[in-house]
Amino acid sequence: MQASHLRSTNPTATIDTSEYDINATLTDAYTADHSNPIDGETVMSGAAEFVDVLIVGAGLAGIGSACQLRRKSPELSFTVLESRAVSGGTWDLFRYPGIRSDSDMYTYSYGFKPWVKKSAIADGDTILEYIREAADEYDLNRHIRYNHKVVSAQWSSTDNFWTVTAARSDPQSDTEEPLTIRCRFILSCSGYYDYDQGYTPEFAGIEDFQGEIIHPQQWPEQLDYKNKRVVVIGSGATAVTLVPTMSKDTASLVMLQRSPTYIANMPAEDPWLKPLGKCLPSSWVFRLIRWKKVFLQQFIYRLSRKKPGRVRRYLLNEIRKELGPDYDIDTHFSPNYNPWDQRLCAVPDGDMFAAIREGRAEVVTDHIDRFNGSGIILKSGTQLNADIVVVATGLKLKFGGGIIYSIDGDQIDLTKQFVYRGMMLSGVPNMAISVGYTNASWTLKTDLTAKYICGLLKKMDRNGFTSVTPTLTGEIGELPMLDFNAGYVHRARDLMPRNGDRDPWKNNDRYTKDFVNLEFKHNKYSELKFR
Repeated sequence: MQASHLRSTNPTATIDTSEYDINATLTDAYTADHSNPIDGETVMSGAAEFVDVLIVGAGLAGIGSACQLRRKSPELSFTVLESRAVSGGTWDLFRYPGIRSDSDMYTYSYGFKPWVKKSAIADGDTILEYIREAADEYDLNRHIRYNHKVVSAQWSSTDNFWTVTAARSDPQSDTEEPLTIRCRFILSCSGYYDYDQGYTPEFAGIEDFQGEIIHPQQWPEQLDYKNKRVVVIGSGATAVTLVPTMSKDTASLVMLQRSPTYIANMPAEDPWLKPLGKCLPSSWVFRLIRWKKVFLQQFIYRLSRKKPGRVRRYLLNEIRKELGPDYDIDTHFSPNYNPWDQRLCAVPDGDMFAAIREGRAEVVTDHIDRFNGSGIILKSGTQLNADIVVVATGLKLKFGGGIIYSIDGDQIDLTKQFVYRGMMLSGVPNMAISVGYTNASWTLKTDLTAKYICGLLKKMDRNGFTSVTPTLTGEIGELPMLDFNAGYVHRARDLMPRNGDRDPWKNNDRYTKDFVNLEFKHNKYSELKFR
């Protein structure tokens, strides 16, 4: 096998980085007794550690990307740095009742690891188990460093590698120590939102409320809501998940929304599963259902764009079938925007509608005037009394994990760079950010990204290149990054990089197009500068 040109000729050599102020006070050595040492790498006293690929984040995308590295590029060394104490990302962080996927698992699961369970919509614990099972199968755990938060990354054009600064925390003593690790390529899989806090609007009088106020992102493990009066503020995926689950035990439950969201009923088990399972192996069943879901998702999304009135009528008619002709669908389930202007919420087997039909839950559409000691006063004058208020009002976006990137000592403003093929950034060498689709399953794109990066690294290896930089050539216009009107997108427009009006700088929202372009097109490396 040809030796990898991505590897340093002397991985443990001490390299002078004192020219960068941020590293002047950092420890330049990583002791050999750290947990989860890299296979085959010896960490010497007085030398910074070196790996070919550094993956940031051990959630769904990070674990999937590491698996792809093991599958496609086993000759490359890698490390995964995870800021939290455990793997799983979103699926370990969020612990609210009933948490589940809002995409079907045939497309949300990894393409290389078939989803074999019966339910097309999985609960959080099952997804977490699936992610960790993949990590076990590909022997990833010894490559993951927990409690390692990446703070900054500096590229040296002279040496063609990144010097990454991380803070290693000790949960026992509540202390942190700085360390550096050097790598040829960074693959950031840190997600798109702030793990430390969710988004909570400013509510007048909230300090007067005598009950408990909970955000789903910081759900108390011991919260007792049995026989309590609960108000859930919000109408998105989190709210429509909480309502059917919590309402089984509460004295009353109100979902309070400022405006409605489109909600679609979907079967918990795919109707193709049983007939196909009688005559085909499970891996074939997975592939067939996965591609069916892909095409169906794209069809519905495109139809929503071309004939929104038709899709709207269909969705509202389905809700009328669930709730009956006397229910006020126009007030509580008829949004003032077109389908897929915001993400569509899916409820398996209509569990949300069942909670309403059975009187366990109620939907109230109104604006909050203020909180008081007993609950919430609405603009209409109605008082909602509550013991617990759940603020399911969304996420706070954080692009790129908040890492500070610099090239040759100059800090990069990521919001000024154009996105290349939905993963790399103009002018930034040897770095990719793994993000998924907003109108389809997240993992469809992160899987493609990981495979593309593996192919890119192999090309560099074959040709003796040590750096690759997306470089704009010719004229380019600019379009909004996301064709999406969700609140969290509007709040974060200034935090996002730039989106071009032509390939390969135009962010694509269609999996089938990306699948062809990233895996089969001869020009899939166009406008990349290798050296």
